[in-house]
Amino acid sequence: MNRLTNMIKRLETQRLCLNEAARLIQSVPGPVVEIGLGKGRTYSHLREILGTREIYAFDGSIHAPADAVPDSDHMIVGDFKQTLPQIPEIVGAAPVFAHADFGSEDRAADAVLASEVAASLAACLAPNSVVASDRAMEGQGWAVLPLPDGCLWPYFMYRIPAGSA
Repeated sequence: MNRLTNMIKRLETQRLCLNEAARLIQSVPGPVVEIGLGKGRTYSHLREILGTREIYAFDGSIHAPADAVPDSDHMIVGDFKQTLPQIPEIVGAAPVFAHADFGSEDRAADAVLASEVAASLAACLAPNSVVASDRAMEGQGWAVLPLPDGCLWPYFMYRIPAGSA
């Protein structure tokens, strides 16, 4: 399959998963974390579908256009190994949704990073929160959620059990 078709499938799947996560947390107050701002596409979509909910974005550097970058209080730049363990202090409340999009062409390195990201999230997410990611993650007791109908690309969604943070 050509790269354009693959990109379209990936982005459509991502949008379906983000919309499903927003539906799952709609009645649960709390902030959201975006891990991997990238070009700001998913952050922009989350701002649109989550209304006034606070969204904190984490990335190693900024590559997004200015209108797709959070303000300085909500944009945390630095290595995930240093910044993600600080989520409780930075955010000030347990996040109810985490979207992680940090995949690369290096699957082995991505698997290691996914394990580190999952450990950081497991330590701070609210009970019954949701994680959506472009890479498989495993947290103790995390329940795998089914992907929404229409997903044509590998994506991963989890529900964090009560009492995990």
